[in-house]
Amino acid sequence: MKPLAVTAFTTTSAAGIGNAATLQALRAGRTGLAPNALPWAPIPCWIGEVAAAQREALPAPFADYDCANTRLAWHALAQDGFREAVAAARNRVGAARVGVFLGTTTSGIRSTEEAYAHREASGALPANFRYATCHNMDASTEFVRLALGLAGPALTVSTACSSSAKVFGVAERYLRAGWIGAAVVGGVDTLCLTTLYGFSALQLVSEDVCRPYDAARHGLSIGEAAGFALLEAGVDSPLELRGYGETSDAHHMSTPHPEGEGARRAMEQALAAAGTGPDAIDYVNLHGTASAANDLSEGRAVHDLFGDRVACSSTKGFTGHTLGAAGITEAAITLLALREGFVPGSPTTRTVDPATRCRVVLAGEARALGLAMSNSFGFGGNNAALLFGRRA
Repeated sequence: MKPLAVTAFTTTSAAGIGNAATLQALRAGRTGLAPNALPWAPIPCWIGEVAAAQREALPAPFADYDCANTRLAWHALAQDGFREAVAAARNRVGAARVGVFLGTTTSGIRSTEEAYAHREASGALPANFRYATCHNMDASTEFVRLALGLAGPALTVSTACSSSAKVFGVAERYLRAGWIGAAVVGGVDTLCLTTLYGFSALQLVSEDVCRPYDAARHGLSIGEAAGFALLEAGVDSPLELRGYGETSDAHHMSTPHPEGEGARRAMEQALAAAGTGPDAIDYVNLHGTASAANDLSEGRAVHDLFGDRVACSSTKGFTGHTLGAAGITEAAITLLALREGFVPGSPTTRTVDPATRCRVVLAGEARALGLAMSNSFGFGGNNAALLFGRRA
């Protein structure tokens, strides 16, 4: 594939609001996770909350879209000059030629959970409940499209934890076909009962802070996040999307292939799309959820492809597992690593499980990077690998 310019990007999570705060946390090795104090979800676990985003309602023109998910999206859009960068692209190619492709798992389902908790005596949901503009899977995507003044193609990808990585592939195909000249990609997911209790019921949530790739790991910590990137064709930028790979191995509904077969093929596809080989990669941002099976599977797949030469880390110790926003969150962290010449560490990991085999970096380190990969793998073996490069 022809490289696509990444002309702007931003990330907001428990690790930090915006790129500068996130980079500061990465450099300091400071986790954004904290013991769960949510009064509406009293589960013994750690979470990654972005409380500041919920203290600010949406502007009046967007009142119908006001919910936890869109508040977080709105907060993220205000960071790192992202709105201004999109406005410049819109002026260059036209509002109808800028696509919006976002990932999520549960959209604004928290608004529906609250509505059910306040049903009327008849059983009817409250009159002010707005499914179409809050809970609907396209609600956040349509909100972002309107908030940025765009009129191009828009769609939502919901493939569990690979959702906001797969949108990069969607955008590349639209751009290659000539249907658009620029694309806003990203994702947003917020804390809700469905995911907190759902993953807890699957016995995948740790009571302690998550410790990806640790020999004593006991499960994930759920976080919330929003992030966006602007991809443009025919524009110069030091940061580029060089390749991507997508597979669906369908090994099991929730358990990954034990040898990471689909994950490895997704990484191989990304390398092939970029016309390069494993030896050219300087850093891999692992999916690394801290669940026993997932880390073992991914670690074997990464080792099979890269050996123990490439520095790898899971940054979910900073942010938590942000589910449908994990792809964009870790893509943004990978872009920061390329831009700043820095390999992030794995801040909550203490002793790496040798059975995972790949070379997991515990502490961050300064290093010039040319090519870096970001992995995102979802339930059902829905795998995505993104390859980013920095031009000299």
